Amino acid sequence: MTSAAIIAVNGTGIGYEVVRHGRVSSVAEAAEALGVELRDLVKTLVVRRGPDEYLFVLVPGDRSISWPKLRALLGVNRLSMPDAGTAKEVTGYERGTITPFGSATAWPVIADERTRGRTISLGGGEHGVGLRVGADDAVTALGGTFADVTDPA
Repeated sequence: MTSAAIIAVNGTGIGYEVVRHGRVSSVAEAAEALGVELRDLVKTLVVRRGPDEYLFVLVPGDRSISWPKLRALLGVNRLSMPDAGTAKEVTGYERGTITPFGSATAWPVIADERTRGRTISLGGGEHGVGLRVGADDAVTALGGTFADVTDPA
């Protein structure tokens, strides 16, 4: 089966690799299953900026969102993470599979600057599937930006 994510990344023309693995229950397990360093397993987090307004934040597996940094970057006082049901509704993907590629809506993308220049693994739109891409190519294809938006986990 080809997911919307695979169709979307293929349509960008950037280089990518689909990596299939068993179901995992943590970022560390996913990194091990994919054979990558934890920092190169990038979590795609859905952040609510306002009513019906979201964005994707790409966070290295060994880091977490810095809410003060992200709020300052976006010039807002409040941000939150939607519950799992809302995240699926606004992206089309279940938690653990979320990726900006092929999302139900093309929300803005902010990638932590530590991903710049690296080959990263993102969710592939379904459990047990990852997309290995060059971070710079992916962020460019998604119309995203790099910024310092994380802290050590």
